[in-house]
Formats: sequence, C-alpha cells, structure tokens
Amino acid sequence: MNAETAYERLVRPILFSLSPEAAHNLAIRNLRAISSWPSVLRQVERFQPAPKPKTVFGLTFPNPIGLAAGFDKNGVAIPAWAALGFGFVEVGTVTAKAQPGNPKPRIFRYPEQGALINRLGFNNDGADAVVARLRALRESGDWPAIPVGINIGKSKVTPIENAADDYLYSFRLLAPLTDYVVLNVSSPNTPGLRFLQEHDALKQLLAAIRHENETVGKPVLLKIAPDLSVVGLEQIIAACEQHDVAGIIATNTTLDHSAIPSARDQTGGLSGVPLREKSTAFVRAITSRSSLPVIASGGISDAASAWEKLEAGAQLLQVYTGYVYRGPGLLREIAQGWQAP
Repeated sequence: MNAETAYERLVRPILFSLSPEAAHNLAIRNLRAISSWPSVLRQVERFQPAPKPKTVFGLTFPNPIGLAAGFDKNGVAIPAWAALGFGFVEVGTVTAKAQPGNPKPRIFRYPEQGALINRLGFNNDGADAVVARLRALRESGDWPAIPVGINIGKSKVTPIENAADDYLYSFRLLAPLTDYVVLNVSSPNTPGLRFLQEHDALKQLLAAIRHENETVGKPVLLKIAPDLSVVGLEQIIAACEQHDVAGIIATNTTLDHSAIPSARDQTGGLSGVPLREKSTAFVRAITSRSSLPVIASGGISDAASAWEKLEAGAQLLQVYTGYVYRGPGLLREIAQGWQAP
C-alpha cells in the first residue's frame, strides 16, 4: 500500500471521525512524538518526493513544496515535516504574547468542496516559548537540513497603533534562529489586522522591520490577503519593493464564502480548492507587475493545481488544506510532474 492509499483509506477516516481541531491536535501530537525518534523518522523518509533543488532569496530548498503556516503553529514537529519530504516548513503564526485564540468550535470541514473554514485567531504559545523550543532544537543537533521560516503576527491585545512594536518583539527573538521571516498582516481572524495592509500602516511596519533586520540580514516576506483590490495590491507591491521585502506569499485565506452556500453565514477564512482560482490570479498579478519572488499558497490539492501556480510565476509552493485531505501522497503526486520527461 503506497503513502497516498494508506492515508486516504486508513488515516484520514480516523482523523475525520473527530472534530477538525481534535484531529489536528492528534496529528500534531503524533508528529511531535515522531520528531524525537530518529529510527521512526528514517522510516517516514520513504515517503519523500524526488529532490528538485531551487534557490530563492538566497536560500536553497531541496524541493519547492513547503508546509504553510498554521499547521505547526508552535514549531513542535519540525523534524517530522522534513522527514515527510517538505522542502521547507513555516512555523507560526507566532505572536509576541501567548494567546488562546478564538472560542471553539473554530475549524469547519467541507469535504465535498475540499475546503476548510477557520477562525482560530492566532492561538499559539507566544514568542518567548517558541524561541526557547527552536533554540533547544538547534542545540540538540536535530535541526533539519531544510529552510525553516517563522510567520509572525500581531497579538490580539495589542492596539493597532502599537502593531510595529509587537512585530518587532517577535522578530528580535525569532529571526536569528530561523532562515526567513514572514509578516502576516492578512489573517481575517484577528480584528483590525488587515488594516496593516493599508499603505501608510504597511510602510511604517516595513520600515521598522527593515531597520531591525540590518543586523540580522534575514529574508523578510509579506503574506497578503486574496481579497485586496487591484489598487491595494499595487500599493503593497510598491511598499515591498521600497522596503527591501524579499518576497510575497499569495495568499492567505479568503472571506469570500460564495463557493460554499452552506457556509455563507459562517465567519472565518476559507481555504482549499475554492481558493485555487483566486490565489492563482494573485500570483499572476504580482509576477506581471514585479520581479519579487512569490510563494503560492491556496487551493493546491493535486499536481494540476500546483503546476498552475508555477506556470503563473510562483517560485515556491505551500500546502495546508490540500495536505489535510490528501496526506503525503500529495507531495509525491506533485513531484511526479517534475520527474516526467
């Protein structure tokens, strides 16, 4: 039985018999345990796709498929993600202050559409706890041979006018231990966060991070929403170019639930197959206007949707919801495309 068949026939039915958040927590607990067992990690490595090294913003990725932020918010299973064959992993979103997130239930499955809606609200252990965990992993010698990024956001209790200081606190702690940093200003689940995509607020944040980064020298990326106007997107691109942003992640989840009529009254960000077309359009819009590298995230559920993003100009890919539905077989299916003559 191959990896895809084993996941879809055995693992997924067990996980989907649980609530979405309970299933997620169970998966993370198991992956965390696996991360401390080298013999098990070696067995897991059998599922890895073929290598296809790629260098983007000064980092070399064993393959262009990464794990999007949100799956491993606290960086507890990094060795397991590397063993499974991801070319990079993005931890977070991490906030300066630990926070429980929004009330439960806050994740909803829509299997017919291959989609999720979440309103988690940046639930995480906080920057101090995560930096201690990452430092311990580095000192243990078990740090993986793949790029590890950190995705940081604003603490819910921090007023929007103090957002830059909040990001700076997390950046100072976490940037030295990771390979790149992502500024998440686009989650729909923290009140007021998307205001930071507005021109003046974004320029203030990017200027503060650029100044701090002079002593660290890490690639800084920006993760944007798929609900921006064309004018808003062009202003963001201009601000990124002005402030030495290394790349853009397109995109976060969408507030447009029209693809799932039963979910129109549900709050939160929609991810998965219904986001595919909108995310690809944003990748194409960015690459047609700028030379900034783009990491495509949104609606990647098979080889066709992955190659659609690459043909639109993306340099790298990130998966989350597609991995929930497809498991390790998704990485292998995408990889088969670059093995073809």
